[in-house]
Amino acid sequence: MPSLNLIKTVVRELVTGERSPRVTEPDLVMDDPENVAAYVEAGREHAVMAPVYLFHCANVCEVIRPGDTVVDLACGPANQLAMVARLNPATRFIGVDLSAPMLERARELIARQGLTNVEFRHGDITDLSSFADKSVDAVMSTMALHHLPTLDMLCQTYAEVARILKDGGGVYMVDFGHLKAARSIDYFAYQYADRQPQLFTEDYYNSLRAAFYPDDFRQAVKPLAGRATLYSTIGLPFMMALKSAPRRGADPELAAELQRMQQRLPEWHKHDFSDLRRHFGLNSMRCALIA
Repeated sequence: MPSLNLIKTVVRELVTGERSPRVTEPDLVMDDPENVAAYVEAGREHAVMAPVYLFHCANVCEVIRPGDTVVDLACGPANQLAMVARLNPATRFIGVDLSAPMLERARELIARQGLTNVEFRHGDITDLSSFADKSVDAVMSTMALHHLPTLDMLCQTYAEVARILKDGGGVYMVDFGHLKAARSIDYFAYQYADRQPQLFTEDYYNSLRAAFYPDDFRQAVKPLAGRATLYSTIGLPFMMALKSAPRRGADPELAAELQRMQQRLPEWHKHDFSDLRRHFGLNSMRCALIA
């Protein structure tokens, strides 16, 4: 069952007339070593972001196939990318990020895990000119689009995705949605403040304030109309996800491994994972790879 505080937040978002302002992040590119370290640690598979990464991992896996070339936009330290790549050894991944320190951490992680199907490019996700038209099989991006300072740049990113994606290609791009009430932002930002580094909590708060509004996403994804569907968590747009139809057939081995990863989560992580699945599922976004 959802917590009382979460229920109150949903009700507040449904009835409030407030429209909290979008505030761009103080550091548009995360280059500060201390901030990078806090973000990397909180995003490890055992840490506070674990259920979110697992949920997104399952959804990414559903829209990619063995033999694909998949681009991860704003891959950061590759915590998410490494998880997906490990489960899909026959798929080639290219991580793109504008932060050199993040890419350094990403390369370290991929090398430490012994993954050979991942490479990285230093680049701006609004300008994917290093990729030819219709040259990639799938595009993924998880919790990164709020770093973009303007709506025009968000629109340009989706336009670039539409350009480089092959016909019938896969898409899973998810990010925070901007909540109406400042109190709702505070609730999510400080919900687990006692379980994560302070710098991560501060970054989380800044990310929620920098999130784009649902209407912004609806405008920006138009170049991908008919190729993917825009979903949000039910009741409040805490997350917005653009997802294409599944491209993968039945894969019992992968589904079983995702189930084992889910069962290894601590109990409070399992609750968060179930909440995400429920809130997206009630808006019809489902993933056959997770029970």
